[in-house]
Amino acid sequence: MLQYTPPKLHTGAKWYVDFYAYDPADGSMRRKKYHVDNAGKVKDRRLRAAQLIESLTRLLRSGWSPWVNSDTSRAYILFDEAVKRYLAHVERLPAYHTRKSYESRLHILLEYNASRLLPIRYVYQYDTAFVSDFLDYVYLDRETSARTRNNYRQWCLSLAEFFIEKQYMSANPVTKIKELAESGKKRRPLTAAMLRQLEVNIKSRDPWFYLACMMEYYTFIRPTELSHVKVGDISVKEQSVFISADHSKNKHDGKVGLNTRIIKMMIDLGVFQYPSEFYLFGPRVSHPAEKRSDGEMFRRRWNILVRKGLGWDDCYQFYSLKDSGLRDLANAEGIVIARDQARHSDVATTNKYLQGRDAPVHEETKRFTGGL
Repeated sequence: MLQYTPPKLHTGAKWYVDFYAYDPADGSMRRKKYHVDNAGKVKDRRLRAAQLIESLTRLLRSGWSPWVNSDTSRAYILFDEAVKRYLAHVERLPAYHTRKSYESRLHILLEYNASRLLPIRYVYQYDTAFVSDFLDYVYLDRETSARTRNNYRQWCLSLAEFFIEKQYMSANPVTKIKELAESGKKRRPLTAAMLRQLEVNIKSRDPWFYLACMMEYYTFIRPTELSHVKVGDISVKEQSVFISADHSKNKHDGKVGLNTRIIKMMIDLGVFQYPSEFYLFGPRVSHPAEKRSDGEMFRRRWNILVRKGLGWDDCYQFYSLKDSGLRDLANAEGIVIARDQARHSDVATTNKYLQGRDAPVHEETKRFTGGL
């Protein structure tokens, strides 16, 4: 959600700078005005306005809100400071397993926050939207089960209760977030017909997003990892993509194969004409750019172009392309090839992506001669 609009100078009978900023108390954007009439001459007013705009912009970017009064509300405490106090509380818990579990989840929360383009800085920013995005990160990017995701939700709920106890916030933002059904994975792979429909409707309409879809289907690179891929990480000679340990889920360097169709598409789009330090996908899944966007851009684009545009159910997600690619590669070339391309530690992990009738059978079982 947009937290503010850029400050702007208005001239006329009254000179003032105004902007809109999100008020966490009532959950809406509110307008704030600062008058500069008392600055004297026109030249002085413009100078004063420029200084004010620069200062306000810097504050807004850092997470400041004019609607949260640091003198009267503890919600303005730095998030890192609040977390330190929570950690001190956790360290005094009697059960060793509980301490380690909470510390691990807190570490992952802080790791996620640091990866955002605009990390939250104040406790009041620990809101429903932030926690919901974090749980999506746990469930989708980290490829956990619905049960694990629900356990993280419960922990986020308890973290918010700690903040409420310390009077950093007045209401628990996690209660609005529902648990996932644990009977099975909500996300479903795409059928062959759906993959063809995707190509027909998206390829010419948005070639850069179609390239992202191809990357997800053929390389199985997670969305957050994909947002970190740079032009220089791609080798045309080897037909491979390098994944740095700094951004991979398993914290290991990795390399995956690039399908010939993807290489040709990249050449046609002029990918290799961009500097090697540019990120492969710019903001809103556009051409390579110097500035990185977050992994959520793929899901946002998918929701607009595919789920809404094609009328697909919400069980068909951008990450469904990975499920579909794993299924098709395993059936065509074997589960071991699929395992290595997915950078899984063992075949058991790969098998989790192959649902029921999608799972391959071993050719050896067809030729085995038993004793019966």
